Amino acid sequence: MGEGTGQAVSSDLELWERLRSADELALTELFHRYSDAVYNFAFRRTSSWSIAEDIVQATFTAVWRRASESRLDELTFGTARPLLLTVARYECANAARSSRRLSALRQRLGTLGGSPETPDPSALAAAKVDDERAMSALRRALAKVPADQREIVELVAWSGCSMAEAAQVLGVPEGTVKSRLARARRRLAGLIDLDTTEGPQ
Repeated sequence: MGEGTGQAVSSDLELWERLRSADELALTELFHRYSDAVYNFAFRRTSSWSIAEDIVQATFTAVWRRASESRLDELTFGTARPLLLTVARYECANAARSSRRLSALRQRLGTLGGSPETPDPSALAAAKVDDERAMSALRRALAKVPADQREIVELVAWSGCSMAEAAQVLGVPEGTVKSRLARARRRLAGLIDLDTTEGPQ
């Protein structure tokens, strides 16, 4: 996965217009350019590398489906990242609901004497487990702030979105993004460093 840098403003606009006409090569280029951004965003929301991989696939599949059905929104920024993260945000919510249903099912089966769950092989990699534990700890700290402020931290401080991009993803005014980020900073002072990771303004 890889996100391109230094692309001309018109590049994403052109690719997106081609994608809206169901151009598979345009989808491929956008995937290479932004899959890392979607992947990292999904990991920070789910604390799971394997779920993040699934969300990347689900995000670009959903975008392609909309394009194929002529339902893909126009690009209003010079970058496709806000719209892709909007879709990824929706897919993260779907994954959370699915995870809760699966956990409930496993719990019910466990009470009926089911066999122990076989661990996911990807979870056996020590580095990934450490990353997931660290992100889980950050998620617990972030849980101390309201959900609307938490989303701003995820988009601006962790995903590098500008204030304007975050506003587009969340469908709120840019001023609201700024005020929510300021409130989140105050609540998280000493717990998470938001200054060194904040995206472009």
